Amino acid sequence: METKKIRQPIVTVCGHVDHGKTSILDCLRNTCVQGGEAGGITQKISFTSYPMTQLKMACPLIEKSGIKLDIPGFLLIDTPGHAAFTNLRKRGGSLADLAVLVIDLSEGIKPQTAEVIQILKLHKTPFIVALNKIDKITGWRQKGDSLKDSVERQDERVKQVFDERFYTLVGSLQAHGLDADLFYNITDFTKKIAMVPCSAHTREGIPELIMMLCGLSQKFLTERLTLNEEPKGVMLEIKKDKSTQYIESILYDGILNRTDEIAVAGFDGEPIVTKIRILEEIEPLSAKFKAKESVTAATGLRMQLVEKAEILPGMPFVKYKGNLEEIRAQFKKELGQSIKTEKKGIIAKADSLGSLEALLVLLRQHNIPVVKAGIGKVNKTDAINAKANLEIDELDSVIVGFNVEVDEEVKEISSKIKIITNEVVYKLIEDLVLWRKEKQNEIEKKRLMGLSVICKLELLPQYVFRNTKPAIFGVRVAGGKLISDLSMIDENNEKVGNVKNIQSEQKSVREASPGMEVAISIPNLTYDRQLKGKRFLYTNLGESQFREFKKNKDLLTGEEMQILREISEIKRRTNPEWGM
Repeated sequence: METKKIRQPIVTVCGHVDHGKTSILDCLRNTCVQGGEAGGITQKISFTSYPMTQLKMACPLIEKSGIKLDIPGFLLIDTPGHAAFTNLRKRGGSLADLAVLVIDLSEGIKPQTAEVIQILKLHKTPFIVALNKIDKITGWRQKGDSLKDSVERQDERVKQVFDERFYTLVGSLQAHGLDADLFYNITDFTKKIAMVPCSAHTREGIPELIMMLCGLSQKFLTERLTLNEEPKGVMLEIKKDKSTQYIESILYDGILNRTDEIAVAGFDGEPIVTKIRILEEIEPLSAKFKAKESVTAATGLRMQLVEKAEILPGMPFVKYKGNLEEIRAQFKKELGQSIKTEKKGIIAKADSLGSLEALLVLLRQHNIPVVKAGIGKVNKTDAINAKANLEIDELDSVIVGFNVEVDEEVKEISSKIKIITNEVVYKLIEDLVLWRKEKQNEIEKKRLMGLSVICKLELLPQYVFRNTKPAIFGVRVAGGKLISDLSMIDENNEKVGNVKNIQSEQKSVREASPGMEVAISIPNLTYDRQLKGKRFLYTNLGESQFREFKKNKDLLTGEEMQILREISEIKRRTNPEWGM
């Protein structure tokens, strides 16, 4: 019976910004790369092919352990820190077969770590934890031949610090529904998450990390890694080199020939059918590509296509064999499941399909509906749609952009809407949640102030321009806001009248804010008789208005609350039950 061919597993390294994700990735792949080329890989390329021959050289533990490995190596994916690994998806889950979750031992689980864990669980991606930066524990020394010896033979005080941080992290992972332990204590890897203490700086623990990846791949992934004939892949990134456009992509299954026609999904699921002009494959542990007539998964590719239609990052592609309807139905089903929108909500944009899917998952978790979602820059159409939302719900007059730019023409019409962009998805969500909270308070306060306005005026007796009918005189807004038609009382709860007009620098204004000195007119008032010798005027609040303000005190500033207390004291001098 013919043995099925095994492809190399796709491994992604993910984690919170600054926890050493890139350093660990560089450690894993730079073992056999010359220094001159190593540093550039992170910037230049999205993936690294790591053959088994090189892995065995980098990790003598493989040979020592006697484990028979059928996997031909690994394809390591580097996605920028902002996207974790979320913008890499294929039908049915994550593009990655395995993930390395990097956690700084002294920092523990941060918001982005928690998001990565959620998405790993969502896609059912097996992963191991790299407990990075053990060398940062004061007094840590590499001891013994094995990592287990090194951890257990640390000085007592050092070991105590390690244990405290380790068990705190174990507890945090348990809160996320994960049972984890140090890799050398685990007998059943299907039930526990393996944790490997390591340091990207000193390289301690890196061979053990490689060993764990090899062992887990061999033991649990062989069926999943069985190579099929039909080529399937994902477009990663569109890059321009002078006048030429290349597409970097990952072939995750099957064999692709340069003579094959492929169908790539458009955003609406409509297939874009094209021939391949140039097919290149990434060379092992290098940033260089080599032209090929045929390539086998899993591997990193660079393609030049004949069809000039816009290919979007993150979109799936398959071999085209004249089966357009079948492919169309497959693409529409795949995209329809992930890009679900509501009848009302905000506008969401991202740099790739997977990024957009991840953004939508996180927005749903925060109960924030999305009415329109798309890939690419924030454009004029997005701004027009967000502006239209102002009529429906002000909370939805916002565009969120994950790792995307904003078109210049948008700025002309964006004064009334909010545009929030960020390269870090959890920060983007954080900023959006904060904005929505502030906006909700603003809307509530506007409704509250529609009932009345809190205001305190200080009289300026040196500026009495007219004594009677209407009295025109100067005031300073001591707190709150002054608007036309506001009913005012003095400090003795005597009604003064309604403010008719407000003038600032000899021009009529609709309102005045704290600190402003303005002239106001009040009909049927004689200044000398009613206001002489008095110092302040206040909003004349009714009891129901007062209670409403009191109930919503969280929306008021400290200054407004103080004025509210003063009004209450004035009113209660004549009616002790007032406002109760």
